[in-house]
Amino acid sequence: MHVFRIVHLIFDKKDQVPFKAYPPRPEHCLAFYPFDTEKLHYVEKNRTIEHLPVVLYGQHTEVTHRFIGHQFLVLQIVFYPGALYCLTGLPATELTNQYLDAELVFSSQLREVNEQLYYAHNYSAMIEIAERFVTGLVKKKKKEVRPIDAVCKLLLNKENKLSLDELASEACLSAKQFERNFKERAGVNPKLYSRINRFDRAFRLKNNSPDSDWLTIALECGYQDYQHLAKEYKDFTGLSPVAFHQVENKAPERVFGLSENYYSQIIN
Repeated sequence: MHVFRIVHLIFDKKDQVPFKAYPPRPEHCLAFYPFDTEKLHYVEKNRTIEHLPVVLYGQHTEVTHRFIGHQFLVLQIVFYPGALYCLTGLPATELTNQYLDAELVFSSQLREVNEQLYYAHNYSAMIEIAERFVTGLVKKKKKEVRPIDAVCKLLLNKENKLSLDELASEACLSAKQFERNFKERAGVNPKLYSRINRFDRAFRLKNNSPDSDWLTIALECGYQDYQHLAKEYKDFTGLSPVAFHQVENKAPERVFGLSENYYSQIIN
């Protein structure tokens, strides 16, 4: 149902902390910032949001620039498509390209959880705190799990070869019903979600294998050729693959030699 991700970066007070260009990725996320909060800037809209200790954000289709402080720790609860909808009853379309004060959706209990994270002695203790919170949500979930919720998760699987019509059949829905129900759960239609998921795989693969050539990356991630991959980068980031990764290579975690894959625990 969800994944925990912890990112903890500490910079010297005199250091100028670089921003992170955060590309679209297939996720809905509840993010706790027990220390320094994050400032987010929507490049296309020229809009800035800051000073939120707990944030809920939905499926993004555009790049955001994220600015962090010198003592940065975020614990993210990353929900699989459909999970947040089942827990809250909130249509995911209301969260698409949104970065919201999470108290607008959840109770003020979030403040207590964030405070507990502040005083936690280690990452394992933080995971336990977050898991207790999610367990409480599950007990009070607003929507029952349906076949489409399992099918939504299939789109994250790179081995999935089913067409959208076949996925609709697996969900016991017509094609139009499947698209409508999927969008309600994921925030975007299944075709766009699949594109974002494939783009994200290419982005992460290049980060983890920087010496791999772009054609190899493209073919490994299911693109016909480099040109198709380059078009996706242009659509989702406004830049070519090479240009975007030149920006990405200046991200805060790069100062410490880190890449994108740092998951603490997976909950099925």
